[in-house]
Amino acid sequence: MGRALITGGAGFLGSHLCDLFLSRGHEVVCMDNFITGNPANIKHLFGQPGFSFVKYDVTNHIHIDGPLDYVLHFASPASPIDYLEKPIQTLKVGSLGTHKTLGVAKDKNARYLIASTSEVYGDPLIHPQKEDYWGNVNPVGPRGVYDEAKRFAEAMTMAYHRFHGVQTRIVRIFNTYGERMRVKDGRVVPAFISQALRNEPMTIFGDGSQTRSFCYVSDLVEGIYRLLMSDEVNPTNIGNPAEMTVRQFAEEIRRLVGSTAVLEFRPLPEDDPKIRRPDITKARKLLGWEPKVPLAEGLQRTIDYFRTVVL
Repeated sequence: MGRALITGGAGFLGSHLCDLFLSRGHEVVCMDNFITGNPANIKHLFGQPGFSFVKYDVTNHIHIDGPLDYVLHFASPASPIDYLEKPIQTLKVGSLGTHKTLGVAKDKNARYLIASTSEVYGDPLIHPQKEDYWGNVNPVGPRGVYDEAKRFAEAMTMAYHRFHGVQTRIVRIFNTYGERMRVKDGRVVPAFISQALRNEPMTIFGDGSQTRSFCYVSDLVEGIYRLLMSDEVNPTNIGNPAEMTVRQFAEEIRRLVGSTAVLEFRPLPEDDPKIRRPDITKARKLLGWEPKVPLAEGLQRTIDYFRTVVL
């Protein structure tokens, strides 16, 4: 079935990708330096046939013994707290890390997939967001370190495809949730769930009218796998088009937890997107993919996980 290098493999999405690839008969080389990844996310994989782990910073030259069929670059801080606290690392892993992993794919004649993001659309002026929208991004704002790193990563990926003939794929990932999210990563799902479980005030930035759409992690990694195995070179949105306001989302989590936590409103951070919803027409048509897990079901699984890690 082939051998895959997954960078950021101890992270939230990376660890679920490791699970998926192993379950489908692939060998997996998981690479992570634990800046934001967690060894607990992959501890169940050690000792499994076909799994190996390398602790390494992908912004340095990468050497992997033996053949590789796939390279998936998922190493990156991926939440506002992370990339505001680690702006240089975020820029480096999106630029240098992308360059180094593309080099590995070129040398090994491997198929390459870069984890891009809906953040390349910035605070969008088009709704929902289609792949041909170029975005409304502030390159020098506080979020620019993540947005521009990912936009650069897409450009570098396409350059390696056009100039070197590397088989490349670009997935633009929209808001995703599920088990193994970090409690304090600053995103709304872990923040709301942990606050609701503790009956602490649930923090909403702005008036809560800004919208998001949330895709459960098992649906997302299935879409990524299908994209990798397809022939599509250009960016493809993978996410859930079911849109709701942040306030509605907080109220749904509070209901599922059975919490009495109050909602607490704070100022909206600079450049925070007001709307976010993927147009997944391309993924439906090209990959036969769309999300399957209902929000309440996915949230309940996530809440059950957080009950085990929230003190």
